[in-house]
Amino acid sequence: MTALLALPEGLFALLAALRRLLYRSGLKTVTTLPVPVVIIGNINVGGVGKTPLTETLLRDFAALGVKAGVISRGYGGSHTAATLVSAHTPASLVGDEPLLLAATGSPVTVGRDRIAAARLLLQHHPDLDWILSDDGLQHYALGRSLEIVVLDGERGLGNGHLLPAGPLREAPSRLRSVDALVVNGGRAGALALPAGVPVFRQTLAPGAFYRAANPADTRQAQDFAAERVVALAGIGNPQRFFDTLQRQGVTLQRSIALPDHHPLAAADLPQDADAVIVTAKDAVKLQCVNHARLWILPVAARLEPDLAPWILSRLKETNGRKIS
Repeated sequence: MTALLALPEGLFALLAALRRLLYRSGLKTVTTLPVPVVIIGNINVGGVGKTPLTETLLRDFAALGVKAGVISRGYGGSHTAATLVSAHTPASLVGDEPLLLAATGSPVTVGRDRIAAARLLLQHHPDLDWILSDDGLQHYALGRSLEIVVLDGERGLGNGHLLPAGPLREAPSRLRSVDALVVNGGRAGALALPAGVPVFRQTLAPGAFYRAANPADTRQAQDFAAERVVALAGIGNPQRFFDTLQRQGVTLQRSIALPDHHPLAAADLPQDADAVIVTAKDAVKLQCVNHARLWILPVAARLEPDLAPWILSRLKETNGRKIS
C-alpha cells in the first residue's frame, strides 16, 4: 500500500466506525421490524458467494416448514422505489440476483432503502416467519437478529486494508461481533478467523448443464468435447466459474469475464462458438434470448455443518434484536 492511499483509507475507516457508533449509541434510529431479520453479508467488496448461500437457505427453510422472504439492494436494476420481484420481472428493473432468489418460490423485494423493501414484503406477505437480507451488513438503520458473514476462502480479506487501499468495507475486527462466518471454498483453517465465532464451510456443487432455449435438454461435461466452447461470466469472481468448468472437464476455447451485474444482451454472446456457457445469475438477464447455443451451469451451496437448523435454533433461543 502506498502512502498516498493511507490518508483516504484512514478517513474511510473513521467514517465507517463513526457511522456504526451512532447507531449503536442510539443517536441514529434503528428500525426494528415485527419479524426477525437475518443478515447475509460481507465486509469486503466483490463476489463471495452470498447469493448461492441465500438460495440454499431458502430451500432448506421451506423444507423445515419455515416461511422466509428476502430483501435485496437489487444491484444493476433501475428501480427507484421498493419493488416486488416475480419470475417475470425484468432483470433490468430489479437486478439479476433477486430474480435467482425469486425462482426458489420465496417472496422477494428490492430497494435501495431496505427498510422500505422489508415493509413492502411484509405488507404482501404478513405470514412470514423471518426475513433474510441479501447483503446489508452495513445498512445499520435496519435492525437485525443475526449477522452471518460470508468470506471467500481463497481470497480471504485480501491485503487486510480498507477502501481504497484494499478490498474491505470494514476492519477485520468487525468479524468478532458477528454471529457466524461462512467460508466459501478454500481452506477455513488458512484464514485468521476470530475465536469463538461459529464457522461453516461452504462448497459450490455444480449441477447438470441445461440449454437456455429448452431447460429439459441437459448435458454432462463430456458432451461438449467435440465443440468450440466459450464461457462467459458477469459475476463478482468470474475466474471461480471458469475454474469450475475446467474441473468439470470442459475444454474452453476462451473465457470472457465481464463486470459484476453487467447488463448482458444477445449482442454479448460470441458468434464463433458452438456452445456458450454462462452462470445461472447471468442467464436471468438473457431470458428473452432463444439461443440454441446458450447453456447454463447451475450451482448449489452445500454447508458443513448445516446452517439452516443452526439459524432456526438461534432464533428460537432469543427474540431480541442486536445492533452490531
